[in-house]
Amino acid sequence: MTISYKWLSEYLPAGEAGLPVTIEPEKLSRILTSIGLEVESLEKYEEVKGGMKGLMIGEVLEAAKHPDADKLKLTKVNIGNGELLQIVCGAPNVAAGQKVVVATIGTTIYPTKGEPLTMKKAKIRGVESNGMICAEDEIGLGDSHTGIMILDENAIVGMDAADYFKPYTDWIYEIGLTPNRMDAMSHMGVARDVCAWLTHHERKEAKVKTPFSATYKADTPSLNFEVVIENKEACQRYAAATITGVTIKSSPKWMQEKLKAIGVRPINNIVDITNYILHETGQPLHAFDATEVKGKKVIVKNLPEGTPFVTLDEKERKLSAEDLMICNGEGEPMCIGGVFGGLHSGVTEATKTIFLESAWFNPVTIRKTSFRHGLRTDAATRFEKGVDISNAVNVVKRAILLMKEIAGGEIAGEVVDVYPNPKPRTEVAIKNHYLKKLSGKNYHPDTVKKILTGLGFEIVKEGIDELRVSVPYSKPDISLPADIVEEIMRIDGYDNVEIPTSITISPSTENMQHAVAYKEKTANFLVGAGFYEIFTNSITNSAYYNEEVLNSTVKMLNNLSAELNVMRPSMLQTGLESIGHNLNRKNNDLRFFEFGKTYSTSVPGKYDEKDHLCLYITGMKSEDNWKKENSKTDFYYLKGVAVSILKVLGIQLSELNAVEHGELDSCLQGKFNGEVLFETGSVNNKILQQFDVKQAVYYADFDWQALLAASAKSKLSYTEIPKLPAVQRDISMIVDKAVKYEQVEKAAMGTKINRLKQVNLFDIFESDKLGAGKKSLAVSFTFRDDEKTLTDKEIDGMMSKIMQAFEKEFNAEIRK
Repeated sequence: MTISYKWLSEYLPAGEAGLPVTIEPEKLSRILTSIGLEVESLEKYEEVKGGMKGLMIGEVLEAAKHPDADKLKLTKVNIGNGELLQIVCGAPNVAAGQKVVVATIGTTIYPTKGEPLTMKKAKIRGVESNGMICAEDEIGLGDSHTGIMILDENAIVGMDAADYFKPYTDWIYEIGLTPNRMDAMSHMGVARDVCAWLTHHERKEAKVKTPFSATYKADTPSLNFEVVIENKEACQRYAAATITGVTIKSSPKWMQEKLKAIGVRPINNIVDITNYILHETGQPLHAFDATEVKGKKVIVKNLPEGTPFVTLDEKERKLSAEDLMICNGEGEPMCIGGVFGGLHSGVTEATKTIFLESAWFNPVTIRKTSFRHGLRTDAATRFEKGVDISNAVNVVKRAILLMKEIAGGEIAGEVVDVYPNPKPRTEVAIKNHYLKKLSGKNYHPDTVKKILTGLGFEIVKEGIDELRVSVPYSKPDISLPADIVEEIMRIDGYDNVEIPTSITISPSTENMQHAVAYKEKTANFLVGAGFYEIFTNSITNSAYYNEEVLNSTVKMLNNLSAELNVMRPSMLQTGLESIGHNLNRKNNDLRFFEFGKTYSTSVPGKYDEKDHLCLYITGMKSEDNWKKENSKTDFYYLKGVAVSILKVLGIQLSELNAVEHGELDSCLQGKFNGEVLFETGSVNNKILQQFDVKQAVYYADFDWQALLAASAKSKLSYTEIPKLPAVQRDISMIVDKAVKYEQVEKAAMGTKINRLKQVNLFDIFESDKLGAGKKSLAVSFTFRDDEKTLTDKEIDGMMSKIMQAFEKEFNAEIRK
């Protein structure tokens, strides 16, 4: 939100009732931040960049032809310091006796177009030149470069150009508004808060200087325009007024200066007045050419789905049946209500009669329409946050009076105000002990009343321990006692809450300690393994998912943007956004993990949330070094990390099976007692292409609640560290290619040899020389007896039993 210091100051009661005559820009910045209107920047605005510093008013005393150039003239210029400046000038209109603007040596000029230029002493065609006589575009005063600026003959020689032209300067605040502070989306709204602060802290009553006048009076009979609201939910109030005989021209200088200072481009007097009122009061207005309001009737209604409508930007848009339209008496659309005007009903240079709209539109309706058509206008931004429904008539009167003053014309009749169901003011009750509990401070009842009345609240009822107030229409977000506490505290100042002498806490009774401990334990393990924790947005883009997934996806009703419109059904896509972001910045070797939630719905109104732990890896395992060659991360590396996480949590996998997965290739599924704990695999190329990721990414998704449940069921046991050495033997065997190592491991453990402690695959060899469809596996076995040292005979016996099992189950050929 952009606020002008000078404009804001017009509504502050400076110098009245003992109040400060002026509030300096820096002090006002601190006040705004303290009352919750955080000032993100405070910058000086200059209508003419550089403020015309160094430019002087001079008089050309001589203007002779340059001795060595036909198009140049050699001038003598008096700038009032007793010395004549010799300046070579190329302007065709320079002549003796003219009053001009002179840029002296050392002065920096800021052209309307181009880079700044600092004046230096120079020789032009062999003649010394000590400055420049300026054209208007050379000093940022206009666009003309046909010749130098010739000033009025009464201009005083030696005068600073800044004092002569008086270019507009101001201080501009950029305020970071929170979404609920629609009441501060205008200069008057900000002034109201500042006055409440002054009343409380300066101990003097401060009231906003209102621009509204009671002088509104019809000059001619009404033109009898009729307003009909068909959709009373989407448009709860519609006020309008008419003015005839206006002249469309440029706005006065003072209005243009104010608008340009806050970044609004002046267009013409009528459009500028609507923009001026918008930033003054926060109420959007729309001016129609009254001759386009056919039948002298305005109908606020919805049109059929797909109705074509050409908007002000000359684009044809297909309307939704939910879009609220402002139509004429023949049912033709003139404007998308509260969002954007139509091409044929707007104000033109030929317009003589204005029909001015001031309405209240439903925020939800406006927001949906605005996003649907990609029209993020100033009007839509304000309507979607809620405007002051009680101010519609006052604002339209203020605008019409300004039009009469600036554009001429006569007010035709009284204001038309259609308000079918007047909205009652919200009432909220707050108890003293509740205020103390939330704020941590004892407020005197008189202080509370003074702050609230200063903000526009009205006292409805006052009790011993309770205060009931009615909320101003300008604050539609306030409905709870906690909201009232916030209003009191921000005006008093959060820094003024005393630090308590003691702090009391209520210990949690939830049995969540093990869950927090396991999460911390897992995170520490992953960080130690070189992973970085990430946090991604749980709101994501529906374009990432197919129709089947979207059928059970939780959709946002009032999404913040078109790209963020669903709650994520999977954490893969949001993680890939982070992967893609890093890869685009040449950070190619990544190991991420994230604890987060996914969301789904199978029945309307019923939603499921699931906790997940997800791992993402891509690139190389480690950095290159002289000692060993680096290698790429792969499926087996991530599978090893996944199994290690289970071991950290004391879980022993009961199953590890290959499964089909829509998003992953070569997917493995890990189970414990039939419950799926995790799935891991390489991400499908089709999905990687959505994020412009061109290298392999491996992904593991853990069901965190299932992990916690499995960990709780697992019993930890402790054994003494073995005193006797283990013995290792290995075999090499030829088996069918279809045989998996998992089967080999199960077969070995299935021999039920208690002394067999570990089985490990350390080599795979495939070659046509082994035979068609064959491969060689090299497997090692670790044996240990905790009571004695094993003999060769005992070990040979166990190995023989294992080999017989392999020969029987896999028809293996043991290589001896």
